[in-house]
Amino acid sequence: MTSRLPRRALALCAGGVLLFSTPVLAAHAEPVRPPVAEAWQAPTSARLSRDGSLSDVAGVSATDVWAVGQQSVWDIWQSRGAITHWDGVSWTEVGIRNDPTGAGLLRSVAAASATEMWAVGEGHDSLPYLARGDGAAFDRVTVEKLRVGDWLGGVAALPGRMAAVGRRDQQPLVVTGTGGGKWKITQLKQDGTLYGVALSAKSDGWAVGDTGDGPLIARLTNGHWKTFPVPDIPGGYLRDIHLDGPKRALAIGGVYDESGSGVTPLVLSWNGKKWHRLNPPRGDVRLYGVTGDRKGHFWISGVDLSRPGEAFLLRYDGHTFTALRGTAGAASRTVRLQSAAYLPGSGTVLTVGHVVDAAGRYTDVIERLSTAGRPATTEHDKS
Repeated sequence: MTSRLPRRALALCAGGVLLFSTPVLAAHAEPVRPPVAEAWQAPTSARLSRDGSLSDVAGVSATDVWAVGQQSVWDIWQSRGAITHWDGVSWTEVGIRNDPTGAGLLRSVAAASATEMWAVGEGHDSLPYLARGDGAAFDRVTVEKLRVGDWLGGVAALPGRMAAVGRRDQQPLVVTGTGGGKWKITQLKQDGTLYGVALSAKSDGWAVGDTGDGPLIARLTNGHWKTFPVPDIPGGYLRDIHLDGPKRALAIGGVYDESGSGVTPLVLSWNGKKWHRLNPPRGDVRLYGVTGDRKGHFWISGVDLSRPGEAFLLRYDGHTFTALRGTAGAASRTVRLQSAAYLPGSGTVLTVGHVVDAAGRYTDVIERLSTAGRPATTEHDKS
């Protein structure tokens, strides 16, 4: 990670106390037309231990969802990674079977199928952490080619294939494997860090990040990762990417101003030939995760620091950005949604992150958005 850019999983802010109630998942058919209204459902929590935060979420279905993060954020001796599973009724924490040292912060999770999941992050032994799940529990996977100082921040998976991205020696790093013990390490020959990755086929995918001075995009073609041309955006960075097909994808992040303190949202769109910059609503907004329904509709999770007490998503339908906001809470709290996943077959977007209160205490939070229902508070901006 470049020193001036925030880590995707944790960013400090001021906030208040959130009361949780048990949600009810929407049970209706997939939308076949662009959604015209969304409805926030009651927020809930995976009930991690004190100072818990969720970094990423991946869903196989509405009753098979995985999320990862960290517990005891502020205690270096007690801090540990967390993996939790939603079965349609409740969230249950899932263990890692073969690792007494345990994970530190887990940053990303991917679900290739109901019996193949991957999680990456940091180990307490100073090595990058990589774990494989089988639907019941996870096992740490040892990749001998990884070493102390390597960093992994994102993972994507297809059945029998995975890719994790990060940094080695200040250069972009990609780790690919089949889960059968055969691993390939690719270190791109330029400065930078990769944070997000998506696969569309075993030999086709994208990864996004930054060079420290601007956005960075790498493409997987014919089994090889190479950097790809990107618009010249000084101070820009990318944190996540979602593929909606060979000719449609969205990458999201931000742009630092010249002082390095202010950030404006950054969204890039792929049309099958090149990446071009869109015009999302401006403001004191941070974007962290993006998901989609593979029908041209995308939802971007983050936080609007001008209205921090409200859950915040951007919806993009290929033409228009719409800001979707949850119910306003205590003025002294901040709701930060780190990741989003569209749940196939349910018409639901599930987001995870944390709430920070005025004392700096973290509570993990899970927000659900039904993509058809009663009108939500919206603001429109043409791209």
